[in-house]
Formats: sequence, structure tokens, C-alpha cells
Amino acid sequence: MSSHRKNIFLGLGIAILLALVPLLTKRNDIINIMVLIFLYICLAQSWNILAGYTGQVSLGHAAFFGLGAITTRILWVGGYPFLMAFTTGGLVAVVFALIVGHPALRLRGIYFAIGTLGLAQILKITVGNILPTVADLPGDYIATYNLIPRYYLFLILAVIMVVVVYLVGHSKLGLGMVAVREDEEAAEASGVNPFRQKMISLAISSFFAGLAGGAFAFYQVSYYHDLPFSPTWTFDALLITFVGGVGTIVGPIIGAFFYAIFREFFARAFPELHVFIFGTLFILVVLLLPGGLVEAVSRIRRLIRAKKTDTGFS
Repeated sequence: MSSHRKNIFLGLGIAILLALVPLLTKRNDIINIMVLIFLYICLAQSWNILAGYTGQVSLGHAAFFGLGAITTRILWVGGYPFLMAFTTGGLVAVVFALIVGHPALRLRGIYFAIGTLGLAQILKITVGNILPTVADLPGDYIATYNLIPRYYLFLILAVIMVVVVYLVGHSKLGLGMVAVREDEEAAEASGVNPFRQKMISLAISSFFAGLAGGAFAFYQVSYYHDLPFSPTWTFDALLITFVGGVGTIVGPIIGAFFYAIFREFFARAFPELHVFIFGTLFILVVLLLPGGLVEAVSRIRRLIRAKKTDTGFS
């Protein structure tokens, strides 16, 4: 069986097992941590398309996440069907991305990163001033609140996100993105339109970040409207991707599990030092494994193969 088919069957098997989790346990703490992992996968994969594949390191990813959240929440609580509100949230994020992307993507390197961070901060401050009150769900929504539909929403979104990244990465579009990441001038000389590749990458990235924000708004009972615009969501996506393996499909998945589980463990075991411990651990991973945990897995595989080869010759 080819590695391509093996990956498909492995991914399908994992998705089925994850779909069975709510049937195997009634513990809300486990369901909640899994929801958080799925959210991180969505955020990291959406950021990875823009930064990992196209090389455009954005520090304003929270803007798309926040726009999806606020749009979905307002429409859904306002009486519109959730699916419509959810999809609209993703589309609003895309529209905003295309508007700001046209001038922003003319910038390169650190200037693009700083520019996107500034846009996200402007949105956060604006929303915080216009909507400073807590976004509580109405009483009838709280009375019918059920965690299980939220779990499956995040799971389905994470699966779709992984599939999209896989398809993009193995397509002509994905090759064009990687070409722009590696050498923009050389890519343009070979017939690739760098600006077009960047805009498409930005549109896909912002759409799924907006959907992740919409799912977050559906999941939370109450929060401040400016919370989803916090830079934390951008840096979470960045950290998860780099820990797992930037520019890879599996990296953000591994990074999301690592980030969510270890952060929860350190927060409970060392409530006063968990930020320092986790930060130190992250620095060690980045310094020792520039390719992330995916690189660690590859190294272990190579060692096992080398050991088998040596044993065979001995």
C-alpha cells in the first residue's frame, strides 16, 4: 500500500476514534480539553497556510479570528440560523483580509508582520470601545446549552482544515506557495505570480481562522467581545506551529496536542511558574529541534532504521 493511502486510512481512523470520545466518557474536563485541542489545530493550520507554505509571517491572525467570532455571535444570538451565521463569520474575515491584504502584502518580512499586528490591535481597541460589555448568551440559549454539539463542530472543522491543507500542499497551488516562500524572485521568473499566491493563501487562511472564531463564539457562554481579537490567539497559533513543525501538515496537529496538554499540566502542577516553565520548554524545542516535533519523530525513525540495518549486517 502506498504511503499516500496509508496516510488517508490513518487519518480516517484517528478521526473516527475522536468521534467516539463523547460516547466513551461523560467527563466534561476531557471534552473541554479536546475542544481546545481542535481549536488550536484550526488556528495553527490556518496560520500555517500563510506563514508555513507561503512564507508570510502574520502577527495579526487574531483579527480574522475575532471578526469570525463577533459576526457569528451577533447574527446567531440575533436569531439567524447558526450555520448561516457561522459561514458569514468566515466570509467577513475573508473580505477584511482581501481589503487589507492588497496593501499589506506589498510589504515584506518584518514590515508585513508589524503591519498585520497593528491592524489586529486597532480592531481590538475599536471593538473594546464600542462593545465594552460582556457578551452573555440569552437565558434560553444557556438553558439548552450542550457541550457535545460544540465538540463535534470543532472536530469536523479541524478535520476539514487538515484535509484542505493536505490538498493544497499536494496541488499546483501549493507548489506555487512554496516557491514564493523559498525565493520570490526566482518564483516570479519561473512564471509564478507571487502576489496572486499570497492573496489566495491569505483568503484561505483568513476564512478558516474566521470559522474557528465562529466556533469559539458558539462554544463560549460569556466573554468580552474584544477577547477573540487578543494577540494571544495569534501567538498561540505561531507557537503551536513552530513547536509541531512549520510548513508541514502533521506539525500543527502534534503541536496542538503538545501545547494544550502540557500547558494544562503545568498550570495545575505549578500554578505560579507554569508560564516560565512552558516558555523555557518552548525555547528548548525551537533551539534543539528547528523543524519542530515532526523533526524529532523523523530522527527517531532514522535511528530505528539505522539500528535495524546495523543489526542485519552484523
